[in-house]
Amino acid sequence: MQKLAEELLNELKVKTVFTIPIFGGIGISESVVISWAVMVLLIAAAFYLGSNLKVRNPGRRQLLSELIVSRLDSFTGEMLGEKGREYRSYMAVVLLYIGLANLIGIFGVKPPTKDLNVPIALSLMSIFLVEFAGIRALGAKGWLKSFTKPVAIVTPINILELFIRPLSLCMRLFGNVLGAFVIMELVKLVVPVGLPAVLSLYFDIFDGLIQAYVFVFLTSLYIKEEVGE
Repeated sequence: MQKLAEELLNELKVKTVFTIPIFGGIGISESVVISWAVMVLLIAAAFYLGSNLKVRNPGRRQLLSELIVSRLDSFTGEMLGEKGREYRSYMAVVLLYIGLANLIGIFGVKPPTKDLNVPIALSLMSIFLVEFAGIRALGAKGWLKSFTKPVAIVTPINILELFIRPLSLCMRLFGNVLGAFVIMELVKLVVPVGLPAVLSLYFDIFDGLIQAYVFVFLTSLYIKEEVGE
């Protein structure tokens, strides 16, 4: 168990890759570098699939890009509902980022979502979008009045949700990703050969994609509640 504790502490440790010599030195962590790499891959793929678009006689690359966009729009649009469909592009990007960030563990790289700062940042961005959607749909007065519904006595609880929601999103993503690591380490202690390879494939692929879906689904659910659908 001591070995497991040491491995867990090492996994939680945020390593600094390099330091930018400004303002006394700004450390750039491993999770930031990997996040940049994930974003570069997504941007490069977007430029590649979105270049040389044609109205007539589209090529295979354009057909593939249109298929991906339409499927993502349909997938996130269904979760957001009719009133929240305008935010489907943002949710699609978040889905792709978290999914790819979790999948990168297949190549022996530490997923950025194992750094608590990344889930915190993603959660805060999503909650800002949720509250912005509510203000835009209901107006400032309507948004403030929503805290008194269904009855005024629950107002403190509704206000508390402003802090509970991002905490819930953050800990679900971080906790599940970290929990997968703990399970893998326990399995290695019991069955060191064979089974860890199979479970590693599951956690690196399926569980990582499931966590991306859960994060996007919950954010979409919060948006639907805010816009009154």
